[in-house]
Amino acid sequence: MLVSCDPASLARDTRLLAAEGYTLSALALVDAFPHTFHVETVSRFDRR
Repeated sequence: MLVSCDPASLARDTRLLAAEGYTLSALALVDAFPHTFHVETVSRFDRR
């Protein structure tokens, strides 16, 4: 699992994990801070 609050770092880390043989299998958005623009992303990666 990877939790991220920044789309750019999520993209970077997804690319690094993919290079190591992982694939993104699930993605969920969590509004942990209501009434703000912040959205957390919870991602699941599985090994190929």
